[in-house]
Amino acid sequence: MNASPTLSVLRALPAPYRERLTGTAQEVSFAPGARLFEEGGRADRFWIIRTGRVELDLHVPGRRAAVIENLGPNELLGWSWLFGPPVWQLGAEATTPVRAWQFDAEAVRSLCREDPALADAVDQWVGGVLAHRLRAARTRLLDLYAPYGAGANN
Repeated sequence: MNASPTLSVLRALPAPYRERLTGTAQEVSFAPGARLFEEGGRADRFWIIRTGRVELDLHVPGRRAAVIENLGPNELLGWSWLFGPPVWQLGAEATTPVRAWQFDAEAVRSLCREDPALADAVDQWVGGVLAHRLRAARTRLLDLYAPYGAGANN
């Protein structure tokens, strides 16, 4: 990577781990409307968004894909690579021009195999993001498909 990114999402990792991880990144860009991945596809990379917006969506049979969450700068895009089998659980589409740091999942998994403490830190980081996304998905799906007020007491 040519420059050291200032990625607030990575601040959850101790500095030495952050440096090792960002050392594997490469800068990429996507045009509006570009599909970054499809639900069910092979999850072999992940991104940290530097600029722009990406929508996460979920296939809903017989309907248009449901937008679960909008991601922006300094957010992790893609967590499915960390868990087996590495298959995307959602889809993602750029809604504006996007610049991001892209990480090769196998390279990161290799770093984690070499250093169990790094693996623990990455697991905690991605696990925290995953927990947030699951809460957001539940809330969004209740907003879209539950009868009015169905989630109020849950």
